[in-house]
Amino acid sequence: MPAASVDYNHTVEGNPTQLRLDDYLPGVFIGLETKSAVKKAIKKGLVVVNSQPARTAVILKKGDQVTWSKPLKDERRVLPLQLEVVYEDDYLAVIYKPAGIIVSGNRFRCIENALPGNLRASTQPDVLPAPLAIHRLDGLTAGLLITAKTYRAHRALGELMQTKAIQKAYTALVMGEPMPQGEWRTPIDGKAALTRYEVLESWPSLRSGCLSLVKLFPATGRTHQLRIHLAEAGFPILGDALYGRAGQVLQHKGLFLCATGLTFVHPIHGEQLELEIEAPRKFRTFPEAEKRRFLKYRDQEGFIC
Repeated sequence: MPAASVDYNHTVEGNPTQLRLDDYLPGVFIGLETKSAVKKAIKKGLVVVNSQPARTAVILKKGDQVTWSKPLKDERRVLPLQLEVVYEDDYLAVIYKPAGIIVSGNRFRCIENALPGNLRASTQPDVLPAPLAIHRLDGLTAGLLITAKTYRAHRALGELMQTKAIQKAYTALVMGEPMPQGEWRTPIDGKAALTRYEVLESWPSLRSGCLSLVKLFPATGRTHQLRIHLAEAGFPILGDALYGRAGQVLQHKGLFLCATGLTFVHPIHGEQLELEIEAPRKFRTFPEAEKRRFLKYRDQEGFIC
């Protein structure tokens, strides 16, 4: 278990003549940027000077050792949900979000409330009170989710999202058979939207005519962009009750859409991160079962898929 706090040390330099601790300390430690924050930390007994409990009015001199014991305990109520951690360091983590749970919101059952119980506590001075998700995935969508552990990482990852410097890839099982590759540019809510795709494999299906496993590369991030683009192109995602074909929506199997790839430059280390996972097993076991049914009950002659 992580420690309840982590100590950050500072040696007073120069000659702060007649300078009080509460005037000197703001800005010395990331997380104690204001005089109000310093006074609260001192009042809670989190600051010591030369190994002695500090007072706001103590006068500092060159060489004094100031220590701030920053609490790591998260006051957030933790959701007991085990998550798969795909990548983790002291600044950020990438987890696998299961389908059927929202990322954040007013509900207790959300991914952000489960993060403290699954990720190691950051030892950085600007650690967030609890890890935060950088982007969203629909509740029905599974897959890779980036989270930040520190304020610096949160700001930098947010900037990467805004500048579209984080490349995402999704895998979907759709009804029908699109051309081998291409793109869709249908605007969404009056805003430009672009999705590129390539077909990985196709299977015959009695229920759907044909099923195709498709890799999707959204260049924009409109709400429900992939689901809308596929449905409007005539290839709705299997299990999509919102945008699927009336009377042909697969029930009780969930939405066959998963965020399977992420590529971005680590905002702190500067290294290129390329993360990729396999889509859930059902993305192949279901169409394989459909193919077996097709071969059993339908002559393939004249049917192309």
